[in-house]
Amino acid sequence: MAFKFFDKLSQDFSELLNDKKEYNVVIEVDKEENMKSFTTHSVVLRYRLPYFDKELENATTNENHIKTIIKPNISAQIFEIILKYIYGGIVNIEDTDTKTIYELMVNANELELKELSVKLENYLIESKASWLKTHFSFVYHSIFDSDKFKDLKKFYNDIIVKYPNLIFESEDFTSLQEKALISILERDDLNVEEIKIWDYVIKWGIAQNPTLPADSKEWTKGNFKALKITLQQCLPLIRYFHIPGEVIWKKMKPYKQIFEKQLWDDITQHFISPNEPITSLVLPARIVSNPELPSRVNEPFSTIINNEHVTELSSWIDRRSTIYSLANIPYEFQLILRGSRDGFHPKTFWNMCNGHAGTIVVAKVAGNDEIVGGYNPLSWNNSTSINTRMYTKNSFIFSLKNSNIKNSILSRVKNGNYALHYRDSDDRNIFGPEFGDYEFIMKSDSSDFTQDKQCQCLYANDDEDYYENYYEKSIRTTGGEFSISDYEVFKIIKK
Repeated sequence: MAFKFFDKLSQDFSELLNDKKEYNVVIEVDKEENMKSFTTHSVVLRYRLPYFDKELENATTNENHIKTIIKPNISAQIFEIILKYIYGGIVNIEDTDTKTIYELMVNANELELKELSVKLENYLIESKASWLKTHFSFVYHSIFDSDKFKDLKKFYNDIIVKYPNLIFESEDFTSLQEKALISILERDDLNVEEIKIWDYVIKWGIAQNPTLPADSKEWTKGNFKALKITLQQCLPLIRYFHIPGEVIWKKMKPYKQIFEKQLWDDITQHFISPNEPITSLVLPARIVSNPELPSRVNEPFSTIINNEHVTELSSWIDRRSTIYSLANIPYEFQLILRGSRDGFHPKTFWNMCNGHAGTIVVAKVAGNDEIVGGYNPLSWNNSTSINTRMYTKNSFIFSLKNSNIKNSILSRVKNGNYALHYRDSDDRNIFGPEFGDYEFIMKSDSSDFTQDKQCQCLYANDDEDYYENYYEKSIRTTGGEFSISDYEVFKIIKK
């Protein structure tokens, strides 16, 4: 029978970390202006952190036989957590912000602390999914620098196959690592028409060769060869035999020189005689569902509004003087986006709502039960190159009754020329939906609607000489900017 005393062992080793008498290694971390030194023991490092074997071999030794290792790319805060893990087997992240936890995972992976890295990866997926979605671009582009983080890569690719615009229509798409692009193209359930996938792949390949002439008609054989080499891992993943023939001639024939001869011959033959056998590998067609409204299983239609709110909103859309009954609601509210599920970055709104017309935005004000929102009969558009005012006579903004507010407030647009404001690509990092002139706007300088108080609805006491009122009345009775705790966007479908 064995008696195990791991808690006492962990405690003793944790105390060893703070013992300044017997140390023989100093590790300096962080940048020069913030550099901090930690005293450690070579025997512990070698057995608990084999990564440092070579570091210790090459480290400089002073006259007291103390070795010094410099790691400028790890912050002092994170390295202190790592040392406590090495010596005591304990990692306490209870009061640690999510960005630091993510950086801790990355650093643990770099130091080959697989157990810790995997544990943190699973924690982020299971407990911090909202943060991961909010910081989609930042995290997704960084994790493919490593062969690790397989679960995190799958987490993101599962999102991308449902909402491909998040990556394909992003401004930094062409800077995507090749491994990341390949991992997406390999998916049979990528929710994009195959010819669009072809367009994206060509766009990415051309961006990797900035010296190519802008007009492909001016390309030399060398230019086509360069593109072919760049795309050699991507081209075999396109489902050529599931692309309509007329589109092939228009979109693909100009790039005929990047195809292997046999493949191009087979594509041509399949277009002319689809029942004839071919030599090239035929990949299965992708499973493409409705790209606008992916189905949601076991998910409430809303975590913010209820069916009584739906009757009011439906009546306002139809400009009724009386409210629909619950049994006669003529519209279905289909969820497009939920902040707590899909993230709170302003660009998430523009990417996921792009192209949707007839939508309602509802937002829960942080710290109380207040619900504010707006109806847009037009299509949201994330491709405007300049800030653009959108005209409509049918938009409105509102606040909905709740435990504190007995009656809802409806405010219709009174100057249709300024009903909505669509921002340019730079501003879409900060601005989400915007009705009128700050009469209802979701905004965040930190690119997270929940983090800073930048959202706003003009209220009754605002200076009317400073603000032009484009809607009939204010929808808040108390002033000040606010953050939100959650928000949702619905597409309004006639039943």
